[in-house]
Amino acid sequence: MFEIEDIREWRGRTVIDESGSKIGELEAVYVDTLTDQPAFATIKTGMPMRQRLVFAPLDGATVGPEHLRVAHPKKQIKGAPAIDTDGELPAGDESAVFAHYDLAYEAAPDERRLARR
Repeated sequence: MFEIEDIREWRGRTVIDESGSKIGELEAVYVDTLTDQPAFATIKTGMPMRQRLVFAPLDGATVGPEHLRVAHPKKQIKGAPAIDTDGELPAGDESAVFAHYDLAYEAAPDERRLARR
């Protein structure tokens, strides 16, 4: 896994799926509040006037020349929970992001599991 300091430098770069298909641009990184390790990326997708940010896990992601490759197919990522480009993920919606990728989600009722960095 790469360090959070490294991945910040890739904001605005192209994000591709496991097969090399372009998904969109890296917008932000969300860390797991339990480990302080990068957990999800938000990827800017859509047409210029109708853009949104979709969530993709960073587990298994790799950095290549001028891109970030995530370990999930484009179709799955495009169908992931999304927020507006100026929005924030509500704490109550975090579990849906994890569930979309069949990942375990554990958090106390009033605690966040993801924090934007």
